[in-house]
Amino acid sequence: MMSRRKAFLLKIILSLFLLNSISLYIYFSFNSDHFRFKSQTENHSFQSENQKKPYTQQYPIPVISFHGKPWPILPSYLPWSLNPNVRTKSCEGYFGNGFNRRIDLLRSQGIHRGSLNYGGGWFRCFYSETLESSICEGGRVRMNPERIRMSMGGENLESVIGRAEEEELPSFDPGAFEIEVDEKIDQSGNGRKLVNEEFLDQFVPQGAIDKHTMRNLLDSIRLVPSDEFKCSQWVDEPTLLVTRFEYANLFHTVTDWYSAYVASRVTGVPNRPHLVFVDGHCKAQLEETWETLFSSLRYAKNFSGSVCFRHAILSPLGYETALFKGLTEVINCQGTQAQNLWQNPDDQKTARLSEFGEMIRASFGFPVDRNRVQKLVSEHNILFVRREDYLAHPRHGGRVESRLSNEQEVFDSLKNWIDNHLKCKANLVNGLFAHMSMKEQIHAIQDTSVIIGAHGAGLTHIIAATPKTVILEIISSFFRRPHFALISQWRGLEYHAINLDGSYANPEVVIEKLSSIMRSLGC
Repeated sequence: MMSRRKAFLLKIILSLFLLNSISLYIYFSFNSDHFRFKSQTENHSFQSENQKKPYTQQYPIPVISFHGKPWPILPSYLPWSLNPNVRTKSCEGYFGNGFNRRIDLLRSQGIHRGSLNYGGGWFRCFYSETLESSICEGGRVRMNPERIRMSMGGENLESVIGRAEEEELPSFDPGAFEIEVDEKIDQSGNGRKLVNEEFLDQFVPQGAIDKHTMRNLLDSIRLVPSDEFKCSQWVDEPTLLVTRFEYANLFHTVTDWYSAYVASRVTGVPNRPHLVFVDGHCKAQLEETWETLFSSLRYAKNFSGSVCFRHAILSPLGYETALFKGLTEVINCQGTQAQNLWQNPDDQKTARLSEFGEMIRASFGFPVDRNRVQKLVSEHNILFVRREDYLAHPRHGGRVESRLSNEQEVFDSLKNWIDNHLKCKANLVNGLFAHMSMKEQIHAIQDTSVIIGAHGAGLTHIIAATPKTVILEIISSFFRRPHFALISQWRGLEYHAINLDGSYANPEVVIEKLSSIMRSLGC
């Protein structure tokens, strides 16, 4: 039996290696005209061209070139290749690559001289009928920060107390973003818009969002001839352009993380892309995970002068992910193991959120393969996720609205019961997340058997919980929302709820429910 298991695991590993190799080959073959690392020869060529220009332009163009972080090996990974047969409203349509309608807005017009590519701007979008959203990408894209009206972004929170949200959200003047075209090939005139209103309405619909920042960014893109396409600096490697709204709230930030992850996988970048925030929000605690998930992080307004991207990817808004849409529409999907889907495909089941949870844990350096080994747990950690006061953003007073009026009483009662009545060895963890680093929070999540908490954004961490984790949510009648029941369902986690009349929880009821859960775990 063990030899068959080892053979199956070896088959999975070899398949993943082969798929990764094929993906790399396809990416570099398909994008050879669109994306090139700047070599010493290319730098010399730029200098030679500059020598013909006025003195003020004779210096080499600065190049921002980082080595991207490699993708970690994830046990739940399944291929993200484009599949036109993905059914609308299927689980893969919601959580995976349902972006299967490709629209080429601008094909590469490059003139190739040796290893160089001149005038070769390109742009395309991938549309998901399920999510009514698009992932777009382009090459030789110039960002002009002076044409983006918003605050600088990246400041310390204490220095911007009271700043209005309108100042932090971007407004794009025409030409905030531009793409290079060769006039000899494209004679439609300088300053032509890349997209029209009809395209935006069809493929980037406004929806219920008052200010759709990614739609507005697309609307700002203009086409400019090669002789006017000057760059203060180049970014050579694939870069995600992300705009955020509720950037200090964990649930909404997880939707942004997931959207950025999906955009990276759908566009097939060989390493984790770099990241540019096209918004003016200040720094927040959650930025630690952004920096961990991706290769680097900068704010758009922190660039001095125009910056050109060899390969830019526009990440959809977090509001357009299934994680958010599931709050208002029925997404009938059940989480399962990837190996089950590998052997028996089922479009009503998904392993995508498990894959993403592994991505988070692996990015912080935590192991993600140990869950495949069945072993006895000698000690159970029971994590109680607390709600505590902290300063979240410039318009926040520092006080968190209570969802459980007697939270401390419940915590103390649970601790007393665990210490004096529970038969197996267990430890109640005080989850004061507001005063823990993101790495410490993920560590606490992955090392727990049961997660308990009142309804609140901190419970969104269950997206990174290990497969056998049990969730117990205490729900006030004032905040009866399906966020965490749904994430548990889509992850395939065991979920229980205690629905309150008001916001007071009888400690004996909570203890009785936890006792039942612990018995199911062998205690």
